[in-house]
Order: sequence, then structure tokens, then C-alpha cells
Amino acid sequence: MQLTTRRRLLQGVVTTLAGMTCAATPPRVALAQTGITGTRRETIVGLVRQFMDGHTVPGLSVAFGRDGRLIYEQGFGFADVGHRVQVTPAHQFRIASVSKPITACATLGLVEHGRLALGDPVFGARGVLGTTFGGGPYTPHVEGITIEHLLTHTSGGWSNVGNDPMAQRPEWSQADLIAWVLTSVPLAARPGTRYDYSNFGYCVLGRVIEKVTGRPYAQYVREAILDRCGIGDIAIAGSRLSERAANEVEYFGELGDDPYGLNVRRMDAHGGWLATARDLVRFAMHVDGFAAPRDILSPATIRTMTQPSALNAGYAKGWNVNDQGVWWHDGNLPGTMAILVRTSSGLCWAALANTRRLRSAMGRELDRLMWHLSRQLTERR
Repeated sequence: MQLTTRRRLLQGVVTTLAGMTCAATPPRVALAQTGITGTRRETIVGLVRQFMDGHTVPGLSVAFGRDGRLIYEQGFGFADVGHRVQVTPAHQFRIASVSKPITACATLGLVEHGRLALGDPVFGARGVLGTTFGGGPYTPHVEGITIEHLLTHTSGGWSNVGNDPMAQRPEWSQADLIAWVLTSVPLAARPGTRYDYSNFGYCVLGRVIEKVTGRPYAQYVREAILDRCGIGDIAIAGSRLSERAANEVEYFGELGDDPYGLNVRRMDAHGGWLATARDLVRFAMHVDGFAAPRDILSPATIRTMTQPSALNAGYAKGWNVNDQGVWWHDGNLPGTMAILVRTSSGLCWAALANTRRLRSAMGRELDRLMWHLSRQLTERR
């Protein structure tokens, strides 16, 4: 289906969201687990309806969990507008940069087991990757980059602000892109001297994982991380509409954005995973530092993972953090907006939408919506 056709369908269906889709009754299991009353359920539906109508969101999936169990999950709106397929908790979405906490956990698991060290150089004769990519010589300071620099976005450049390397040459393979960046795109500063959020840095971490483990990135992460969280049906997303997974939603761009013009597979470690909201909550509950369920990383590793960088007090290793004990990551791509949150109370939640609205406050208001829903689910009445 062409982008213009999808947009016409979306425009025609938005007015039905409040009356038809947002009012769908949440699953009985969710109601039984949370003790949601009719009035509270109506409040939740009203909050979601207001958000979706305000940002012309065709489909949304949310999930909340605590102590190893899901306490509420629900889909709203349409997974497939053309065929009027409603979103269910089983629908998968591209999760964009919410992939980064997954990659960080896989990397830190290797550190925990002595297969990597945070101070290991990445490139050059002494580096984990050696001169595999590009063969060298590299641009200045590249051989000073360590595993920790990549995890904390402090490599000294390759920012996704402006000319994100991962947005260049979509027809190139990962290997060709990395080689080009290392030999042709200079760092802006010495590693460890400034914070520059870098999709490219997390792409490189994916290659580090492959080098150390001898397995493809996605295979290793599924086996070492996701399977242990009870997540079985998760994969790297396809790029084209024709590659859409069986239970994957359809995506809708804004103002010329084409969700199907991306090389999503190349984004694997920094933004390529496909998951449900419940998958993300299960993952978060297994790395949250609380007693139940048992975490897949040691307490010491989790402390390392969530220790803020000296160059950015709001970012640790794969997670945004604050002084209130909240860890989170959000993400967006054309046609996608996602957020994953772990709170100091032990509540974890995720929300996934099949559009994005960068020209509005959609991201901030999605975050606000989820905090409002969390209060509806947990406050005593």
C-alpha cells in the first residue's frame, strides 16, 4: 500500500477511534489482576482516547508489570487501518531506540562474565574489533574509544543530531558503513571528553557482541538475555511492508516520512528490535534491581549499568536515569514511537505507537499519559 493511500485511510478512520476502538474492554485477566473498577476503566479509556485523538495515533499498545507479573495490558485503535484490525497486546511494534537497553544488558553480561572489560579499546591493533572494519588507518582518536565510551555515548562524536551516520547510505551493509565512518568521518572530540548521543556507537556494540561470542547479534541476545526473561517471540524488524511480520502492526509516517524506506535490519543493536509492550515489560522486570523476579544480571552489574556518566548525569549505560530512581528509554522512527520505564516503586511499563509526531509534543505527552495510567492502576480507592 502506498504512503499516500495509507494516509488517506488514516485520516478517514481517526474519527472512529473514540467511539469504536478505545472503548474496547480490557482483557478479563488484566481486570482480575488489577482490580480495575468500571469507573477506573472508563478513566483509563478516556485518557488514552484524549491522547490518541490529540496526536492522530492509529494504534497504541500499553503494558504494566510489577514483581514479575503483568498487571495490565491493552491495545487501542488499529494495527491495520485498511483491514480494520484492532491492536491487541500480542501485536508487535518496532521499538526504535528502546533497543539500546537490550544491547547494553547483553554487553554488560559479557563484562560480568569476564569476556569483556569496560576499559577495553574497540578499534586498532589492541582493540576488540581490531582493524576488521576499514583496515585503517583510522581518523584521529578512534583507537582511544573503549566499550564504556560506546555504552555512555562519550566516544567523542558520530552524533545522531544532524548527520547521523546510521541515516547515511541506507543501501550499504553494516560493514561498509562502519568502515566508511571510521576512515572518513572524524570524531568531534577526544573520547571521554563530551557526550554525543550516538546510534552508530550502539551499532558498533552489536559488532562487538558478535566478535566476542562468535554468534550473530540477534541470536546471542535472544539466547543470553531475552529467553531468560521469558520472551520468545521477538526479532529484528524488517524494513519493507512486504517484510511485515505476521503479528506486526502497520506504520504511518508524517509529512513525507516513509516508515518503509528505512534499513531497519542495519539498525539492529541501536534501533532494530520488534516487540510487544508486554515483552518490554518482562525484560525490564528482569533487570530492575528488585528481588522478584530474579534478575538476569548481578546486583553489581545493574549498579554499573545505571550509574550516570560523568559527562551526563541523566544517562548511564543504555538507560536514561534520574535522582528519583527512575530508569527509562524512549525511541522513535518514522511510523514508530516507544517508551520503556522502570520506577523506584518497582512498577515497570511500556507503550508502543504505530506513528510519531515530531512536530507536536507527542513523546512528552505519551510519557505523561503512562504516568497517569500508572496512578489509575496503583492508587487505592
